[in-house]
Amino acid sequence: MTDALKRLSEEGVAIWLDDLSRKRITSGNLAELIDQQHVVGVTTNPSIFQKAISSGDGYEQQLSDLAARKVTVEEAIRMITTADVRDAADILRPVYDSTQGQDGRVSIEVDPRLAHNTRATVAEAKQLAWLVDRPNTLIKIPATRAGLPAITETIGRGISVNVTLIFSLERYREVMDAYLAGLEKAKAAGIDLAGIHSVASFFVSRVDTEIDKRLDALGTPEAKAARGKAGLANARLAYEAYEEVFSSDRWAALDKAQANKQRPLWASTGVKDKAYKDTLYVDDLVAPNTVNTMPEATLVAAEDHGRITGNTIAGTYEQSRAELDAVEKLGISYDDVVQLLEDEGVEKFEASWNDLLKSTEAELERLAPSEG
Repeated sequence: MTDALKRLSEEGVAIWLDDLSRKRITSGNLAELIDQQHVVGVTTNPSIFQKAISSGDGYEQQLSDLAARKVTVEEAIRMITTADVRDAADILRPVYDSTQGQDGRVSIEVDPRLAHNTRATVAEAKQLAWLVDRPNTLIKIPATRAGLPAITETIGRGISVNVTLIFSLERYREVMDAYLAGLEKAKAAGIDLAGIHSVASFFVSRVDTEIDKRLDALGTPEAKAARGKAGLANARLAYEAYEEVFSSDRWAALDKAQANKQRPLWASTGVKDKAYKDTLYVDDLVAPNTVNTMPEATLVAAEDHGRITGNTIAGTYEQSRAELDAVEKLGISYDDVVQLLEDEGVEKFEASWNDLLKSTEAELERLAPSEG
């Protein structure tokens, strides 16, 4: 066992777990990961909850109580998921306190079916913040076109946000702009900016998966040489954009008002292609003031054989631009890839949510008390 996770933390990378379940909470596993594996946050999404609740482990009693109350399936899911997030937030509270609110965070996503409805997304964000009622919660809002004004409005109300499903550099810049606009709105309303936090979840492995598929279809030596480079290049250029925005005059004015930088969060860091090292998106995305949210398999791999050699983003921008240009020159459209990934991301979360609705409805019907 190495000290790779400790070194990663010392380099300024916050290690978050990309998973949550009731069993993980009640068994003491989450507390153990915090204590021994340097985990300082948790992210969830509709797919994670669908998997956890469908497993049935630890949810029977609450489902039985909800069935007795004859609640709707939507209400049942919200009661179950917010209970898990609340309990996880309580476990992480000491981390939140010791890091002045930067870490110790648990993320919960708005209903993915609202991804293209600004007003409903804001209403859902307010409702989730109220339901969980923990200061160390982040409300996840997808970075769709409709999500951008929802981010500004939610931040403007003093609610901390995890912006998710970011694939393109242009959209990432729009997300940072939406965050700064939200802070300016909150400042104008007299809200203490020091209490507002945000991360921007920039997805990595899915970019390689889609671009590699297109490179494989080309089958040329040039295409083969370009495999497995776009995901890292894209993320590294996102960090360049982060450095630029958070050293601007606009940021300086907010910084004086005690605002917090919106940290880049590397999401989708589980390696999908067995040809690549399983710690690729950990080892090669090390830079200060970032978050890496890992599925447990990636966390275990990083702990066991991760190679943390200092900042692996600094000095890579020129090479990263060249690597993305090489893909474009082969006839693969970056704009087409990132738009497809955003659309698919929303669709996948919506499909997981619908599966969760169906499986929960079936459980409520099974556990419903007989009349009389």
